[in-house]
This record gives sequence, C-alpha cells and structure tokens, in this order.
Amino acid sequence: MSDAPQGTNPPGLHSELSRAHAIDVVRRLQDAGFTALWAGGCVRDLLLGHNPADYDVATNALPDQVRELFGVRQTLAVGAAFGVIVVKGRRGAEDVEVATFRTEGPYLDGRRPERVVFSTPEEDAQRRDFSINGLFYDPLSEQLFDYVGGREDLERRILRAIGNARERFTEDKLRILRAVRISARFDFALEPETERAVREMAPEILVVSQERIAQELQKILAHPTRQVAIERAAQLGVLSVILPEVAVVATGVQAGRPHPPPVAEWLRSLESLPSPDFELALALLLRPGVVGLPTEQAKSLVGRTCRRLKLSNAQMEQAVWLVEHESALETIPTSREAVRKRLLAHPWARNLIALARGVAVGAGRAATAADWCEAYLDQTPRELLQPAPLLTGEHLKKMQLKPGKEFKDILEHVYDAQLEGRATTLDEAQRAALEWLAGTRGGKPGENRY
Repeated sequence: MSDAPQGTNPPGLHSELSRAHAIDVVRRLQDAGFTALWAGGCVRDLLLGHNPADYDVATNALPDQVRELFGVRQTLAVGAAFGVIVVKGRRGAEDVEVATFRTEGPYLDGRRPERVVFSTPEEDAQRRDFSINGLFYDPLSEQLFDYVGGREDLERRILRAIGNARERFTEDKLRILRAVRISARFDFALEPETERAVREMAPEILVVSQERIAQELQKILAHPTRQVAIERAAQLGVLSVILPEVAVVATGVQAGRPHPPPVAEWLRSLESLPSPDFELALALLLRPGVVGLPTEQAKSLVGRTCRRLKLSNAQMEQAVWLVEHESALETIPTSREAVRKRLLAHPWARNLIALARGVAVGAGRAATAADWCEAYLDQTPRELLQPAPLLTGEHLKKMQLKPGKEFKDILEHVYDAQLEGRATTLDEAQRAALEWLAGTRGGKPGENRY
C-alpha cells in the first residue's frame, strides 16, 4: 500500500499516480541496464480496457540490485527469497511489487515451491497460473510480450491454465478456486481441460490453509459478479468443499426442517446485494444452511463457519448478528418504538436491511419491511434514533439506590421510556425508574419490560 492515506486522492487521480509510479519503476530499472516489464494482472486488465488495481513489475535485476537502485528506505523485502521486492509509492501512488524473473521447483505441499531459480521472461511466463495472467508489457516502448497465448485467450474470452492444468493446480491448489473467481469476474468460459481439472481436483483445495481460502472467498463475495462465481463454484463441486454448510441448497431437503430456498432464488438474492460488503454477502450465502434452525443453533453454525475460515472477530460478529436479526426486521414496522429504534440504531442496521431486501428479491416478493426500515432511517435524525441516555448509573447512586444486578434493568427500562418519548427530562427519567422498581419489587426484575 502507498504511504498516503486511503481516500486522499479521487479515484481517477489515484489511478494516474499509480500508473506514473509503475512507469517510473520500469524506466529506472531499464536506465540501469536491466530488463523490466509490467507483468500479470495489470497487463490483462489494460488489454481488457480496465484500470489495474495495482501494478507488478518483472525484471532480470536481482533483489539486492533492486534495493540498491531504489534505496533501502524506499523498498521492502517482502519476499526476497522468491525474488520479490516492494518499491513504495509516493504521494498517493500504490506500491509496486518488483519480482525477478524465475522458475520454480516442485510444490511438494501443494502451496509453495521448494525452491526458485532466477531465469528469463519466457521461463517466468511458464510458471504462472493462467495464460491471461502470463503476459508482459513494456510501457515505455508499448510492446506486448506473449509467450503463452494469453492475448488470444483474452480475445476468445477463455480462461486456460498454462501448460498442463492438473500440474498447475497440483503446484498450488488454491488455483482451483482462483479459476472460478477469475473466470466469473470477467465472464470467461473455462477451457475444457482446465474445467475438467477444476472439477476433478476440487476436494484437494482443503490442503490449502483456511486463511488463503477465506481471502479468495472474500474477493468473490465482495465483487459484483459474486452470484456468477458462487453458481460456477457449486456446479463444479468447489462450493461444497470450501463451504459444506451451504451444500443443502443443492441437495434440497434437510430432515425435520423447512426446505432451503431453490438455487435460483438464492442466486438472485446474492445478485441483488447493493455493495461489495463481504460480511453481508457471507450472511446471505450461509442463510440456506440455517433456515428453520432455532436462533441459537443458527448463530452457532455461522460462528463455527467463520472460525473455521479464520475470519476476524469483527467479521464473525457481524455475520452472526445479521443472521440472528433477519427475522426481527420483518416485524419492525409494527414493533414498539423502543424496539424499533434500538435495532435500527445498530451500526450494522443498513446491512441488515440489505439482507432482508436480498431475501425478498430472491423470493420474488416485495421488500416491504426493508423499504419501510430504510425510509425510517433516512427520515429519523440520529439524535432521535439514538439519544444520549438521560439517566446513568451515577444518577441511580445519587438516588440512594444500591448498585447491583437491577441497575442494568432499570437503565434499560428508562432508556426505552426515553426512546418512546415518555421520559424527556432527568426528573421524568428518575420517576420512571422509581415506578419500575415499585412495580417489580417482589417479582422478577424486568419481567414487565415488554
């Protein structure tokens, strides 16, 4: 990443700065007598007419030579053993990875090569995953170097593994999932041998760490083509391997539980999501696996899935919360004002609304509750939706009330009264607290809250 904070420059300017920095890296390497070319995904994106998200440079300069040329302060040795040095971006430009041309030894663990040998552009291209990612481009001479037929495959809109597909996937089993993601992203067909290898080798993805699988899954779900990728993953047998929790969509009935939504309904729901939000898409993706389960079991299943994928606590908490509260949103238009405000004041309420709308769209019905909640949020000022509490624990102490388990119940009850306009001053809040205490003493505290 660049030294500049994200969002410092408008997207167009950011892209121009990153491109200029990537050109400068190539120019300085060439001026020093080295071969230097843009490589991989950035070349593919340019040929497809897209702005690259980042730029990679391939060179015959060795890692130490790259660091000497650009300076230790301006570089990071993130993968020097594999010939990779990062040249830091300046003034809002993205960093550029500079990798020495190389060939690779055997991938004995299905994840990484046992050794690398620095080599030539032709040999370097042969080690890459797919032909459309094996292209090189000189931005100074504007010359394309294609040793693997990548340009033709771009024109034919085909994703093809370089060389023998099974060998490429054996080297790094994550490439099986990448094949699904990349082909879906660009709406490319899988070349027959590549598709056959994906289908046959799908179970072998599990040798890859869950963290790497989760990273690919995040890229899939955060992209507008998520529904295409998920459908393709399901058809090729990949989805049931990485997310067995959602295999129920394809198999249909679960004993003693309502039917999950049909595949077409589920995919329409995924397609309808408005933003590239991973947690929201994950909650919707996992939803069929929890249909008909009691809330606590549903939360447990989603939580276990997130932990298995080694997601962050924040990601897991949001996915679990969305699944837990989806049904509650349907009753919000007719709920008490306090219940309504508490739910819609939550930081993830907008995603909850999007989830409910996605479910409705998938089922082909009006998103009445979601539309109502969104309008309510848009029209209700934040200070009314989530006002600062009139009554606090310090106030209760001053009222000569002894701190204890009742404190939380009192404060919750009084805050509900405040949200509903029944307590608008501190005096009214204190009176509401005393009335609540008078009504609950001798009974179960909080039993008449709702």
